[in-house]
Amino acid sequence: MLNKTRKTKETDITISLKLYGKGKSTIDTGVGFLNHMLESFSKHSLIDLDVKCIGDTHIDDHHSVEDVGIVLGSLLNQAIYPAKGVERFGSASIVMDEACVECDLDLSNRPYLYHSLGVTGKVGQFDAELVEEFFRAFILNAGISAHIVKKRGSNKHHIIEAAFKSVAVAIRRATIKNERIGIPSTKDVL
Repeated sequence: MLNKTRKTKETDITISLKLYGKGKSTIDTGVGFLNHMLESFSKHSLIDLDVKCIGDTHIDDHHSVEDVGIVLGSLLNQAIYPAKGVERFGSASIVMDEACVECDLDLSNRPYLYHSLGVTGKVGQFDAELVEEFFRAFILNAGISAHIVKKRGSNKHHIIEAAFKSVAVAIRRATIKNERIGIPSTKDVL
């Protein structure tokens, strides 16, 4: 289990992560919708997560959402790299009723995010624009190249949850152990 703490004027975060876990989680970010998304992420990635965030949610949820993404991404980076004996590439299309979101990713250690969900407004009290903030912080700090694309859908909750699940399943598939591969790059380093 890897652990990381990050304390700023805006947030105090502690996260523990086990890459090859069972998908068990204890999540308390102070942001209910983010808790729900991270529980789903843990379940479908099979990554065990303990997340505790105390943030300035009296202002808004932005700092908590972004900073949790930063810490979670940096822990995942620590768990994956240097990449060796794993598939490296992962892909998943996840359907939730009318919504379908696809994630294609590469454990390249060269961070890049293409994000095209097209969600705005609110889901309950949650600002939907924070989804992109979370994924940007998470993906860039994890050192992953990822494309997260809405194929179809209209219900914001379904679209966002399908995005978290598609990223989770794609990471699970990319980190499948395959010793035949060795270092999964012609450069001999990731």
